[in-house]
Amino acid sequence: MAALPVPLLALVLLLLAGCGGPGAAGQRRKEMVLSEKVNQLMEWASKRSVIRMNGDKFRRLVKAPPRNYSVIVMFTALQPHRQCVVCKQADEEYQILANSWRYSSAFTNKIFFAMVDFDEGSDVFQMLNMNSAPTFINFPAKGKPKRGDTYELQVRGFAAEQLARWVADRTDVHIRVIRPPNYAGPLMLGLLLAVIGGLVYLRGSNLDFLYNKTGWAFAALCFVLAMTSGQMWNHIRGPPYAHKNPHTGQVNYIHGSSQAQFVAETHIVLLFNGGVTLGMVLLHEAATSDMDVGKRKIMCIAGIGLVVLFFSWLLSVFRSKYHGYPYSFLMS
Repeated sequence: MAALPVPLLALVLLLLAGCGGPGAAGQRRKEMVLSEKVNQLMEWASKRSVIRMNGDKFRRLVKAPPRNYSVIVMFTALQPHRQCVVCKQADEEYQILANSWRYSSAFTNKIFFAMVDFDEGSDVFQMLNMNSAPTFINFPAKGKPKRGDTYELQVRGFAAEQLARWVADRTDVHIRVIRPPNYAGPLMLGLLLAVIGGLVYLRGSNLDFLYNKTGWAFAALCFVLAMTSGQMWNHIRGPPYAHKNPHTGQVNYIHGSSQAQFVAETHIVLLFNGGVTLGMVLLHEAATSDMDVGKRKIMCIAGIGLVVLFFSWLLSVFRSKYHGYPYSFLMS
């Protein structure tokens, strides 16, 4: 067979190089699809920090390759008829996190925040065998989600700061959470100062009330009860108020783990601690006061009853969280 002339051979080689074969064409198609997906997500993210997705959008933009970006998805149920109070609380924190990322100077197309509501994407819940909400899952840029890519909501709470730490751990994207201004603290401080100023003005030069031991003891007792019930933990972790089982509708006010708690649980523990404290105060007054014997007996019986009852309830709460604890009192 006659050899091709050199100019013609060079032209054929250039054409072959330009075409690149089937592999190069497939790669170009992937790059084109990826570019379209990123552009679409960037357009939606510019309008809304959290992208709402239905089943089709989720399968096309999150599940289907190619993808060189991570997607944090909140699976929730926000419709009023679902009565998911925790979902609404978690959504507020999630919006704060997404807005902090969207309006930061470090914003890129490396990560996106999305949401799938059960009433808009029930097929997604079925596909992922998901039966509770809210749930946060990180879909990494490469591979399938691992165990750590599902956020431990019951343990860590849904505060935006906790979510940001989890996102940084899974994606290496560090988000500085910026919350909207909260004027509740300054207003309460101003109200407190106004009340104190008003008392000083009304009492004039008589400031004996500032030396009232009972008043200071009551204030200190309230502070101690608030701290020992776990209020500071709530402030740091931001746990849900309670948990409602989406299947049975049962509401749990006590968390079943010793590593977490609900806000309602701290209120219950505060009430129980307060009952025990009141019982001890009554016992002390019954033993030291100058009242007649009959009243002191009533106070003593009431004090013993309060201590026994509320301590038994406290112990039962402790047993429900620390499984295997062998001791109980009056009730299990």
